[in-house]
Amino acid sequence: MKLKQVVFWLVLTSLFLPAFVRADDEAKQPNILFAISDDQSYPHASAYGTRGILTPAFDRIAREGVLIHNAIAGSPGCAPSRATLLTGRYPWQNQHAGTHASSFPAALKVYPELLAAHGYQVGYTGKPWGPGRWEVTGRKQNPAGPPFSALKEKPPGGSISSTDYSGNFKQFLKQRSADQPFCFWFGAHEPHRAFEDGIGVRLGKELDSVDVPGFLPDHEIIRSDILDYYTEIEHFDSHLLAMLEHLQEIGELENTLIVVTSDNGMAFPRAKANCYEYGVHVPMAIRWGEQIEAGQQLNTLVSFVDLAPTFLDAAGVEIPGEMTGQSLLRLCGAGVGNAWRPRSAVFSARERHSSSRYMNWTYPQRVMRTNQYLLIRNFRPDRWPAGDPQKFDREDKLGPMHGGYHDIDACPSLTFLINQRQDPEISPFFRWSVEKRPAWELFDIRKDPDCLNNLVDSRRHAKVNRQLQAEFLEYLTATEDPRVLDGGEIFESYPRYSRIRSFPEPPETLEQ
Repeated sequence: MKLKQVVFWLVLTSLFLPAFVRADDEAKQPNILFAISDDQSYPHASAYGTRGILTPAFDRIAREGVLIHNAIAGSPGCAPSRATLLTGRYPWQNQHAGTHASSFPAALKVYPELLAAHGYQVGYTGKPWGPGRWEVTGRKQNPAGPPFSALKEKPPGGSISSTDYSGNFKQFLKQRSADQPFCFWFGAHEPHRAFEDGIGVRLGKELDSVDVPGFLPDHEIIRSDILDYYTEIEHFDSHLLAMLEHLQEIGELENTLIVVTSDNGMAFPRAKANCYEYGVHVPMAIRWGEQIEAGQQLNTLVSFVDLAPTFLDAAGVEIPGEMTGQSLLRLCGAGVGNAWRPRSAVFSARERHSSSRYMNWTYPQRVMRTNQYLLIRNFRPDRWPAGDPQKFDREDKLGPMHGGYHDIDACPSLTFLINQRQDPEISPFFRWSVEKRPAWELFDIRKDPDCLNNLVDSRRHAKVNRQLQAEFLEYLTATEDPRVLDGGEIFESYPRYSRIRSFPEPPETLEQ
């Protein structure tokens, strides 16, 4: 009789044990804090050894988790890059959301909505997905979630946002239910242009503390501009530090998966809106309590398409099959998550950035990044990469020459290059930023991180060039990139909901 009772209880326990385990797992679902600056290049954080900048929050996350050295953004522009990390898909797979200032198709699955459907409290502060109009496709809220940006503060400079990011994060946490996991998007407006001219020096930074990238001239105007940029990065980092401290105070830090990065590179000539290293290579650090061992440094290629699968994987939510990326958890040494599949390359892309050409034309580019090489395909080398040199100031009046480079954010560095373009020492930097480029570009980024020596015609690199181009086109074909399949003119048709400028018709168009 006792044996039958034991068997009965064993059977009963086996029937209900999975339910108990699932309930316990759900109670321990991690929180997710995603922090993204606006226009910050690798290696501009003190954890990477960059002089002249202090980023204690980023450094702490890197020190207590993983510092990633090869994170490649989805695009060198904000809206398509943010869409990539939300959807886990490359820009050419995201239709309208794959270009700048367009819309966000309702059919695209995004990780905040998937997590909300599984019980997560979701929200954002600052800059979410954008610029663009998500509501025209029938969406009820921004793909990053509902906003929490009401609290304001006095900023340290005239161009820095007054949004109290960390204060809004605390307000968000107060609204969640007890023991409810959260997914929060901290999107700083910094260090997006414009900067307060001279704020870095005004707040005590020194001009000789800057290492100027090789594609910019080493001049005090450039150095000061970079210090202003560093100052805005530090503002972003200060709010992230306050968020970390608050999570620690309320006992949630160890159960929070934290990823900090930037949407694309620095807003300087030949960086942002360009597929070179300083346009697509961004900082990244990941922390998740005891799940991820502290003190790691990772050189493996990481793509923005991997972030949505990572967040879903950590939460125990199924990763949709249409997501191109893969979870980073196992790669970072976590004891949970899907297996990591090694790969030899990641990709990035751009179409339209600002309104910078006749008829709002794009400047279509795709980039393949390996551990050693950066390969770029410029699909329309007949177009100007930074914008047509001249635009209409009024309907019947052309503005000055070199006044149409709107794919470079207005800044002291650009003004300096334009004004000094006749100087033999400055002229090469000006030309690198604005002149037309060949259909293919190849750079050995280990020897040439500034991407100034195009190896595409190098006989010594002919074999690797052929091999990379073949792999590149094979991948774009397999992932159904319209630029490869049929020319990609559909990207020219997507509406732009921001300002559209007027440019003179190109001479070659008139001839045709």
